[in-house]
Amino acid sequence: MTGSAGLPLEPGPDEMREMAETVTEALIAWIGGLSDAPAENTAGALDVAHRLAAAPPDAGSADVKALLDDALEAARHTFEYSGPGYLAYIPGGGLYTAALAEFLAQGLNRYVGLWQASPAVVQLEENVTRWLCDLFDFPVTSQGVLTSGGSMANLSAVVSARHAKLGEAFLDGTYYVTDQAHGSNTKAATIAGFGQGNVRLVPTDDELRMDPVELARMITEDRAAGRRPFLVIAAAGTTNTGAIDPLSAIAEVAEREALWFHIDAAYGGFFQLTGRGHEWFAGSERADSITLDPHKGLFLPYGTGGLIVRDREAMRDAHFEGAAYLQDLPPAGELPNYNELTPELSRDMRGLRVWWPLALHGVDAFRSALDEKLDLTTRVHEALSADPNVELGWDPQLTVVAFRMRGGDEQRSRELLARINASKRVFLSSTMIRGEYWLRVCIVSHRTHADRIDECAAIIRDAAAALAS
Repeated sequence: MTGSAGLPLEPGPDEMREMAETVTEALIAWIGGLSDAPAENTAGALDVAHRLAAAPPDAGSADVKALLDDALEAARHTFEYSGPGYLAYIPGGGLYTAALAEFLAQGLNRYVGLWQASPAVVQLEENVTRWLCDLFDFPVTSQGVLTSGGSMANLSAVVSARHAKLGEAFLDGTYYVTDQAHGSNTKAATIAGFGQGNVRLVPTDDELRMDPVELARMITEDRAAGRRPFLVIAAAGTTNTGAIDPLSAIAEVAEREALWFHIDAAYGGFFQLTGRGHEWFAGSERADSITLDPHKGLFLPYGTGGLIVRDREAMRDAHFEGAAYLQDLPPAGELPNYNELTPELSRDMRGLRVWWPLALHGVDAFRSALDEKLDLTTRVHEALSADPNVELGWDPQLTVVAFRMRGGDEQRSRELLARINASKRVFLSSTMIRGEYWLRVCIVSHRTHADRIDECAAIIRDAAAALAS
């Protein structure tokens, strides 16, 4: 590709238009085929990977179609994260309108780490982060920031808590989670300098929720032993079963003991938009920080996480490092400097891919979709409850249903999962809970509706009956 006026990196207007139309038509066709695509298609994927293994050529190619075909072939041999049958892990939904916004954002290529560089662009992102803070009734002193995902959000939350509660000498600090917490929380604490001796696993109740009485007891014991409790991490929707910790009771303990109260709501947080979720998450407004993943509950493409913190100055104090070469730029004021709030200085323009879908579709469309997911969870739970060959573990608290072969035989339950996934119409996953093997139906995709859930229940029923006979 020679480009405009012989410049190899600058395609001309006609070339840009042709490339964009080629890619757009392929993407429209791809999305249109998702309902019929296999929910899991990794057979032969390594062969494709080996075929595509290559260093970039010295001389470029004008054949955009060939490059597009390679990209589509690579994407075809994967889990179908964006399809209606993907019920295994919590997906990034991949809204088309978010993809359009991302295409525009990358083409415009504005820098938003420092507000003066792009004030109005930062404002678009602030529209989103302020809305997130308001969604959980955080005060005007709060601040939100979009991250690459929940892991980075949890890291910034732990670092903020460490700085605010422990200061520079922090190795005697202890933090509190349950064994149901997402691994990114303890990973964040490890990166932040805390070893295995600093973590306390709080027992859970019969519904796999943190026990606040045990939490209080453990804090008292640690203080008596000369340690410094500083952080409790609750879950508003665990990955295993969707369990919601008793947020109000944990907030009481945290406030009484002067601990930083963080809620990992990466999966469940946006159910706050629904009437049911708002009721279940009572107490979240008392948190010091909350992790939220728009690429989960708002169905956006992967790479879109978020964090809201009650005290913006606490987050800034924990992350800000000055630089002489930035001395000509003003400090944060009416608009924030995002580089002062997370580990990132260079960051992409994330706000547009969140703002556009919200503005184009309206918040009510997302609220309705999330309510549908809750209803679909009840639907599959009721269907499996009536099946004599399977047993259910816990009543769903959000949109995960855990089940297995009746009697709990692990080998037969493993075989059940294999038979279900062999259908290619749905893709489920398994987990270990209290040392026992369970299967999971996880309903989050905006493209999953009643027809696929009924089909999923029928596939499970038929596979379980065949194994039981």
